Amino acid sequence: MTTALERRIPSPLAASDRSVPAATPRVKLYKRRIAISHPDPQAGEQLLAEALGAPDRDAMHGILRQLVKASVVGQKPDEANLAFMISTIGSIAPKDSIEAMLVSQMVSVHMAAMRCACRLACTDDLAQQEGIARALTRLSRTFAAQVEALNRHRNSDERAITVQNLSVQDGGRAIVGNVTQHAHLIGADPDTASGAAGEAEWAGATQGASA
Repeated sequence: MTTALERRIPSPLAASDRSVPAATPRVKLYKRRIAISHPDPQAGEQLLAEALGAPDRDAMHGILRQLVKASVVGQKPDEANLAFMISTIGSIAPKDSIEAMLVSQMVSVHMAAMRCACRLACTDDLAQQEGIARALTRLSRTFAAQVEALNRHRNSDERAITVQNLSVQDGGRAIVGNVTQHAHLIGADPDTASGAAGEAEWAGATQGASA
């Protein structure tokens, strides 16, 4: 059964300096296992889960295994790369499972892009340069799209603003009906606008008939 991890603010490193948060524990890679380096195993898992944005222990270990595979250098996982990826994810601070997965992909794409950049700098073969440059361009565009997706996800809870009172100066134009503004777009409520227009037409027809 999956055990949920309580989300909390990391405890300080020392009681004398409460402005310094607890550091994310380092991950040690062994031949057949992955270990979280921390004096208290439970606290270490908690801090690592907070850094990765994982909601429970299973999610934390799943993301960690994927990051280990993405840290590979020369077909072998690299602790320094893994530490960089975990630190970067922690600095972005994913707030839910969607952000945790997206940010993990972002750092993995960044790692792949930098590998391409290294290969591009180390080869003089024109054909290889063209192929590597295309891969680097695709990865860079993917990373930019991921940043945009993260921003859209974080701003998706914007509330709409409804304008109920409207003052129109001489020569101005007004929209009949309730006006709602959301994501920099303004539109009139079609039901209210059509109803008001119908009332105006009925009033005009009644006056014409009475004349």
